[in-house]
Amino acid sequence: MSNNNSQNKHEIVEKNVGLMAILTVFAISFGALVEITPLMFQDDTTKPVDGLRPLTALEMEGRDIYVREGCYNCHSQMIRPFRDEVERYGHYSVAGETVWDHPFQWGSKRTGPDLARVGERYSDDWHHAHLMDPRAVVPESNMPAFPWLDENRVDTTHTLKKLQIFRDSFGIDKSSDRYDGKGYGSDEELQADIAKIEAMNDGKGATEMQALIAYLQQLGTHLK
Repeated sequence: MSNNNSQNKHEIVEKNVGLMAILTVFAISFGALVEITPLMFQDDTTKPVDGLRPLTALEMEGRDIYVREGCYNCHSQMIRPFRDEVERYGHYSVAGETVWDHPFQWGSKRTGPDLARVGERYSDDWHHAHLMDPRAVVPESNMPAFPWLDENRVDTTHTLKKLQIFRDSFGIDKSSDRYDGKGYGSDEELQADIAKIEAMNDGKGATEMQALIAYLQQLGTHLK
């Protein structure tokens, strides 16, 4: 008798599309709540790793160029904890490396290699040559060239506002051990960091190529 009652209850759910949908949403929501909520209170996922520093003004502009040019469409910035990935790219990615990265650039598409640990792996000259003509340094590459980056100058019109928002959103100031002389104290110090961009190339200002390379050269270098 009890088996028949149990079967009837299952049939009520399985034959009622609306009820099935509601219960499915509830089950998924509850599972997500149980899995995700604890991560919001763990230091490993909410606190920056030791050694993580804010992006300089030049690096931040380079990051925006990276996003603008759609580099994330072909390159991920997330090394998974699998042997083949670690042996190829380096230490697997940890959450504390990207707590200041909004929006994050993890990605899942790898038409090109992962860039999470590309920083300081190649020289600035190599990156320049690669971005100007990828096949000149990697013959089998299908990456497009970005020669215009070597002509365009970095527009610093909104750089101060970007740095201020970043500094204030994450509570980074001169007294922080994250400061490290990188220009995240007062507004005057932010402006001094921007002035370095404008002074590059004999006062002509940094090129977008230089900014992008500066961004790439710091990727993955903070994890000790």
